[in-house]
Amino acid sequence: MNEAILSVGSNINPVENLRRAAAILAEEQTWMDSSKIIITKPVGYQYQPDFHNAAFYLKTRQDYLSFNESLKRVEIRLGRVKTVIKSGPRTIDLDIIIWNGYIVRDEFYYHDYVSGPTYELVHKHGITLQCAAPTDHPARTKQLQLEN
Repeated sequence: MNEAILSVGSNINPVENLRRAAAILAEEQTWMDSSKIIITKPVGYQYQPDFHNAAFYLKTRQDYLSFNESLKRVEIRLGRVKTVIKSGPRTIDLDIIIWNGYIVRDEFYYHDYVSGPTYELVHKHGITLQCAAPTDHPARTKQLQLEN
């Protein structure tokens, strides 16, 4: 089974949407744990409510790309609408940060609201982190394509 730690955030009905996301993911995947919820100020677009952020630790039989697609479907089920304001309000945001021990999203390095909850689960469960996904990893391949 593959192991994933997700960064999770919401600032539209956040308590309910984090609870609903956890319930859906626990039904569809193997639920391991969640971090404490932290409340943070918005980054980028400031004219919106504070965010509730956490991390979820899951195991899945899906490969990376299929699992990521399933997360986007959960976002849609919970009313996520992407707008022109990339950092705008959202019902839920589910991003894979750690995949089988590899850090696959740069947000881990730049935002405490991502790294803090993620580290909580990493330390609690004794997960050894690799600093970057191998270049043939689907997340890294996509990132390299976007950079070129």
